[in-house]
Amino acid sequence: MWLLDQCQALFNTSSLYGVLGVSKEATDAEIRHSYYKVSLRVHPDRAPEDLQATEKFQVLGKLYAVLSDKEQRAVYDEQGLVAEESDSLQQDQCWEEYWRLLFPKITLEDIQEFERKYKGTEEERQDVMQIYLQHQGNMDAIMASALCCSQEDEPRITALIQTAIQAGELTAYPAFTQESTRKKKTRKHKADEERQEAEERQREMGLNDADDSLVMMLKQKQKSREQNLNSFLSDLEAKYSKGGKAKAGGNGKK
Repeated sequence: MWLLDQCQALFNTSSLYGVLGVSKEATDAEIRHSYYKVSLRVHPDRAPEDLQATEKFQVLGKLYAVLSDKEQRAVYDEQGLVAEESDSLQQDQCWEEYWRLLFPKITLEDIQEFERKYKGTEEERQDVMQIYLQHQGNMDAIMASALCCSQEDEPRITALIQTAIQAGELTAYPAFTQESTRKKKTRKHKADEERQEAEERQREMGLNDADDSLVMMLKQKQKSREQNLNSFLSDLEAKYSKGGKAKAGGNGKK
């Protein structure tokens, strides 16, 4: 399947810019920043419940490889085409390794600090509104996509969206305004089950402290991965990385 077709199938839009939620006039820095955020939402270690997470993650890597290459981006902007035969889109490209090159390893403290600074900000509000529009008010998809959100955050996210609708900033999609109580309860029940499963895994591993548990569980997961990819502890770099640009092994010209 071609890249644009994959974008349509996985993200409901065939526009490379649409997937990232940016305009065609976006700067390189804006595209990079949006790639970070969207990648964080679908990272296989960040969204284990999403059966398509790995595929989405790989498609995002290809998408960014196109838009970060001046010549390939120019062709796409002018003709709406992607040079599928280019080296940067080769089938054996390891997009997880590509991610590692972009994001240096960070600590659990970095993650906690990020959440404290991100929640309640205008940036979070804008991100939530963008996700709301992308999913046309579907709260299941919104809560699955929003950064740093758990079931406990749903009332806050709901209130944020309602306020934006009342202010005329968002369209009142029926999927949101007319969501049934049964669907809300189902979403909460699923979240409770996932939390209980995580707690059971921690007990089976003999872990007690929440922070140590997260670190230990992720370290064990890392050992089993063929590419030894940094797990969720490296994902947060998606927001505030200040490192230099990395070169992907196969990022050639068309």
